[in-house]
Amino acid sequence: MDKLSIGIDLGGTTIKMAIVDPKGNIVEKWEIPTDTSNNGRNISQDIADSLKMKLENANLELKDIEGIGIGAPGFINMENGFVYHAVNVGWENYPLKDDLESKTGLEVIVDNDANIAALGEMWKGAGKQASDLICITLGTGIGGGIISNGTILHGTNGMAGEIGHITSIVDGGADCNCGKKGCLETIASATGISRIAMEGLDQNPTSVLNKTLGKGMKVSAEDVFNAAGKGDAWAIEVIDSITHHLGLAIANMANVINPSRIVIGGGVSRAGDLLMVPLKNEFSKYALPRVQDGADFAIASLGNDAGVIGSARLLSLKSQN
Repeated sequence: MDKLSIGIDLGGTTIKMAIVDPKGNIVEKWEIPTDTSNNGRNISQDIADSLKMKLENANLELKDIEGIGIGAPGFINMENGFVYHAVNVGWENYPLKDDLESKTGLEVIVDNDANIAALGEMWKGAGKQASDLICITLGTGIGGGIISNGTILHGTNGMAGEIGHITSIVDGGADCNCGKKGCLETIASATGISRIAMEGLDQNPTSVLNKTLGKGMKVSAEDVFNAAGKGDAWAIEVIDSITHHLGLAIANMANVINPSRIVIGGGVSRAGDLLMVPLKNEFSKYALPRVQDGADFAIASLGNDAGVIGSARLLSLKSQN
């Protein structure tokens, strides 16, 4: 019998886990809370305990499992699975691979959470197994993963794909969590869209978004897209602005990578055509014609399963090499 793989997507709030077959189908999935106390030192043991229980309940043994693939946030050494810094879970200089292997008895492969989402979408989702793909996640921040010739592009020290930290506003712009100013993440993330929308409400008193602010609630990215769908002029202006910056950044990446698929995921992607139509228009202004001809846009289709499927794929890719 072909061996199964364990895919894990480690987040700051929950740890998503799945047993995945060699074709990328989820056999069983579950999640456990992320214990960030004690600088996240309990996480590996929590994973091991939960996995042991699941395998016993499924009448599976360690010999039935190929290994564990895990996507983690933060800065990672892909060779040895060492996490230099992961703010959301409290890790600093943490040997994730070694620790998890010692606690589970299984081989562990570690990669960045944005990369494994891209890998999942490529394998079983909107990427449609494209060998050259850019996946961008628009959520609280902006994550990015690049697949080149069927392989995750890591760069010299694991930092490839950081589209959220492309400088979009030179000599100014909002402060970014990375320490720079004017990063794309400060503009086109859900947080950035909210900030920009609220900053302009004083100059746009007729915008329906003032009603949300008047109720004492923060204007969300979802509020902005809903208002734009109803024809609100300020909301439409905000979307035009953020898709300009996002489309320009994606076009510049595409001119270098020449992808066949550009997959947009994360909570902001739920806006559908209200996001994608102006985004494609802006992309077309800056992408080379042949690059544009070769690149199809798609909204990510796997949702929360992208991470666990992509993590499991790490094992099958290693066995192919």
